[in-house]
Amino acid sequence: MTTASPPQPISSAETAIAALNGDDNQLRYYAAWWLGKNKVQDSWTVLCEALQDEAYRTQAGGYPLRRQAARALGELQNPQAVPALIAALDCPDLSLREAIIQALAAIGDRTAISPLLNLLNAEAEQPYEALIEALGTLEVWQARPQIDPFLTHPSERVQCAAARYLYLLTKEPQYIERIIKNLDHPNMYLRWAAMFDLGAIGHLAAAQAIIQAKVPNSLKLLNIKRMLEAILESDPDAESNQPDKCQFLMDTIDQLLIQL
Repeated sequence: MTTASPPQPISSAETAIAALNGDDNQLRYYAAWWLGKNKVQDSWTVLCEALQDEAYRTQAGGYPLRRQAARALGELQNPQAVPALIAALDCPDLSLREAIIQALAAIGDRTAISPLLNLLNAEAEQPYEALIEALGTLEVWQARPQIDPFLTHPSERVQCAAARYLYLLTKEPQYIERIIKNLDHPNMYLRWAAMFDLGAIGHLAAAQAIIQAKVPNSLKLLNIKRMLEAILESDPDAESNQPDKCQFLMDTIDQLLIQL
């Protein structure tokens, strides 16, 4: 009689990749998360293979491992994964499609634009919040006629995504004000979603609204840092060109760190 060897604990890229190729679905899910969290670039091929996994499926038809593999690929931001991510968009699992769209936005490869526009124009239901945010991140401004109607969508989170897209395009204050008003919404999750939408907008009014919002300081800190990083990425000389703005954000980060 032979006994199967117990799975090895995940403590390195090698053990994580071995676990992802193993039989224990829970361990495979954790391995995909571990590889993304630690940004193990050599794992992008096995993570792409996991996007077609059939072994781990919920009774409702969802694909947990595929979703986690997509999130991990978003963490790696490796453009070589884009074709596999686009191919996986055909899956009917909307949560998987949402994770893939977010990964494609994080990678920033413009070959994703056409497939994303196809989703926006499709008749079937889509993860519209992630889709509109991705189109804004990729600066797909020709989609405005299709996105304008989402300002009256039944979901307030989708409305915020549309306002975020339109603010990034037009810089008109009315759109940033639509997001800010949700920072006082009784639904905690909507307040958090509005916070992340504002974090994607490098506008000082958004920073001041974040500081005054009724959300944990850890979330304020995360989004103020995102704003500062976005400004520095778009303008490497921002500390010289926008000294007051950068100094305000850095001072705010220091104050929030003290309060944690």
